[in-house]
Amino acid sequence: MRIAFLTRTATGTPLHEDCVAAVKDAAALCEDLGHEVEEVAPPPINTEMLEEAFLTIWAAGVPWGIDGIGRLTGRQPSPDKFEPLTWALYEQGKETTGGDYLIAVTALQQMSRTVAQYSERHDVWLMPTLGAPPPKLGHFDASAENPRAGLERAIEFVPFTPLQNVTGQPAMSVPLYWNSEGLPVGVHFAARFGEEDTLFRLASQLEEARPWANKRPPVSAV
Repeated sequence: MRIAFLTRTATGTPLHEDCVAAVKDAAALCEDLGHEVEEVAPPPINTEMLEEAFLTIWAAGVPWGIDGIGRLTGRQPSPDKFEPLTWALYEQGKETTGGDYLIAVTALQQMSRTVAQYSERHDVWLMPTLGAPPPKLGHFDASAENPRAGLERAIEFVPFTPLQNVTGQPAMSVPLYWNSEGLPVGVHFAARFGEEDTLFRLASQLEEARPWANKRPPVSAV
């Protein structure tokens, strides 16, 4: 297969060295298995537009869920029943107009077509699953004073995966690489739209070459 790998984000946000090492390691493994591998630049996506459109659609769906459950249960939603971020998105969604929603949908559809065209030269993309190794518990916690604090950290933490949420491309995270602390650092493979079979075949080949089922990270009681 023709595999394109990425070691930088479209925004230029730096990736943790472990994540870059994981991608290069996976690329070398794929090459050893007979695939044609090359490093490429990220697709030409307006990341600010992607984030804005993504959050608009996400926020619009929160009142749909909360108010829908409220109608079924006969209970009025209130902020004390929800996490701060969920309530903040609920309030944003209540202010989102139908026009805002459709503009966001159109923007994401346009990006999906751009990605589809970009994907014509390669069967699979290879990227870091995340922008950094697993963080400590509480890293994404939010508070009533700043309910979006965790979300802002999460956006930096997932520089690649939201694009597949938008395009509908099949994708998989594979634990091929482990850092010096014994933590798994996933690599993210994405195939063309509708080509799940490509990923299943590749996953089988990768697991046979480098099994991971019995590997476990150290567990800390702290």
